[in-house]
Amino acid sequence: MSEDKEKKAKAPKLADPIECSIDPATQEMQARAQQLGIDTVFDRAANMKPCAIGIQGTCCKNCSMGPCRLPLPKGGIEGKDDRKGLCGATANTIAARNFIRMVAGGASAHSDHGRCVAEVFLSAARKETKAYKIKDEVKLRSIAPYFDVDITVEKDGEVKDRNVDEIALEVAEKAMAEWGKPEGELYYLKRAPEALYEKWKKNGVLPRNIDREIVEIMHRTHMGVDQDYKNLIKQGTRAAIADGWGGSMLATDLQDVLFGTPTPLQSEANLGVMKEDHVNLIVHGHEPVLSEMIVAMSQKPEIIEYAKSKGAKGLQLSGICCTANEIMQRHGIPYAGTFLQQELAIITGACDAMVVDIQCIFQNLANVAKCFHTKLITTHPIAKMEQDNVIHIEFDEHHAVEDAEKIVRMAIDNFANRGAEVMIPQHKSPCVAGFSVESILYHLGGTFRGTYYTLNDNIINGRIRGIAGVVGCNNARNKHNEAHITVIKELIKNDVIVLTTGCSGIACAMEGLMTPEAAAVHCGPGLAEVCETVGIPPVLHLGSCVDNSRILLAATEVVKAGGLGNDICDLPAAGSAPEWMSEKAISIGHYFVTSGVYTVFGVTLPTAGAPVFHDYLSKELEKMYGGMWDLEVDPIKHAHKMIAHIDKKRKELGIDKARERVLMDMADRQALEA
Repeated sequence: MSEDKEKKAKAPKLADPIECSIDPATQEMQARAQQLGIDTVFDRAANMKPCAIGIQGTCCKNCSMGPCRLPLPKGGIEGKDDRKGLCGATANTIAARNFIRMVAGGASAHSDHGRCVAEVFLSAARKETKAYKIKDEVKLRSIAPYFDVDITVEKDGEVKDRNVDEIALEVAEKAMAEWGKPEGELYYLKRAPEALYEKWKKNGVLPRNIDREIVEIMHRTHMGVDQDYKNLIKQGTRAAIADGWGGSMLATDLQDVLFGTPTPLQSEANLGVMKEDHVNLIVHGHEPVLSEMIVAMSQKPEIIEYAKSKGAKGLQLSGICCTANEIMQRHGIPYAGTFLQQELAIITGACDAMVVDIQCIFQNLANVAKCFHTKLITTHPIAKMEQDNVIHIEFDEHHAVEDAEKIVRMAIDNFANRGAEVMIPQHKSPCVAGFSVESILYHLGGTFRGTYYTLNDNIINGRIRGIAGVVGCNNARNKHNEAHITVIKELIKNDVIVLTTGCSGIACAMEGLMTPEAAAVHCGPGLAEVCETVGIPPVLHLGSCVDNSRILLAATEVVKAGGLGNDICDLPAAGSAPEWMSEKAISIGHYFVTSGVYTVFGVTLPTAGAPVFHDYLSKELEKMYGGMWDLEVDPIKHAHKMIAHIDKKRKELGIDKARERVLMDMADRQALEA
């Protein structure tokens, strides 16, 4: 072989920028990365194929006798499946153990996030920090009764509102106990529809506390403990419910009380939000505890003046991943991009500092930052990087303002160190983000008549076919954003309103689907009419990945509004994660399934190597909880599986026939329940 051919054979493959993503900004920056000789996640995906057995869920490495790899027999399994690991563990046992370990990983990520917020909330309630205070007293009073905390007090024969500081302290103490209380069950379980709660109780899956359910998964999946896939998934269900109706829901509620409950705000999305003549500071990760302080600091007049003194015209703050969702929904801070765009933000050459906390952070960011002037700053005690060019500023809620100011000033000071070649792709889209359960009530019913009745009525009369929750990550094994956007466009074209969170929401924003004007372009006639009348986008952004709990509560409000059954599983609704990649997605998927939602994943499911266990997830769970798992890689077929389920539920409810529109006079309107 010639020297040139040998070099060519050894050279790593480069991903085709056009095939990487449907987003033009991503395509441009991927091409720039290759010109500069910088590898990205797309290139690494082109060079490293997934393990064929691991992807099926039948590789066990839970002891040092393994890994035990159980491939499917050639030609598939016919008759008895006699595959075993060294200890005798079957494919079903191995797949179930791996599956619920993913649930444990995902639930612990979300719930530890929730614990961090609860600790800051407790500090604020105890007046131990001046940086944080109760911003939404109405939300605090609305959640207090779920903790058995009184919001009124009888004094001198009169019932009066209780002092907000007393309520906050008692809620904080009871919320903190949810992670480790020795007896009882999670308080928030009673927020579910009564029929769903009774199913959980009947099947023995009511979570006792958050940490216990995660620890018990790790014990059960240790070598030689639980060896029954049905019993294993039962414990996985407890932990998943503890995430969705526990840790995640607590995180969302306590963040709302501390930082404000989101209301719709207009902003922009994609790498084009960065500005060449401004200091560009990007926050990336998942916890809003620090990013809220950075937002406040970046808007101070003295900080803006400091940036100008260094030659910049101002300070441009933007976000990536769920930290982006958190600061977008409360402040309108623009999205710089999704999970797969994090390296590309630095490759613009205009990122003066990237501040990261927890979850979904590429370690390769440090290597990319070495090629530019970018300061990469880690902030969380459990999330450090080994590279020597990474700066660690450990965030402490008791010194939150000082920490935030130090970080912002470091970004400003670095502005002068930029190289000459800055390339910011000129692509960005307008968006409206920040719908909460409370703001949807307002949009549908107004100040004095907040109700989900309007939504239910339009589902019953057929203008809205059903509801879809489309959430989750990006995955480098898929074309970036393609599955999200294809699924969602197909759903809204067929009059299905979409609720979205996480990177799926950012993808929708980049595509222009999160504006009211998108309804006329992309929706079927029924949904378009509703969106135009109410003034909402066809894709409603409900926040970050912990905010999937808002979707659960929105579904519960639909049940309460009446006319569509008495449980979440009765609703013409479906869930989807078209490009999932993290363990959090498995936990989210499982708490939706066990809350009664038909849930379709794209990419793959780590169960294909154990067909019996896979069938149990996709068939038997529906009999127990009303929801089921499904897999569909093709995005059009994926959407139509969801639509078929929605139509099935419409038929079961007897609302599958077109109904005549009725003009109501004033007497009819007055007769409606207020």
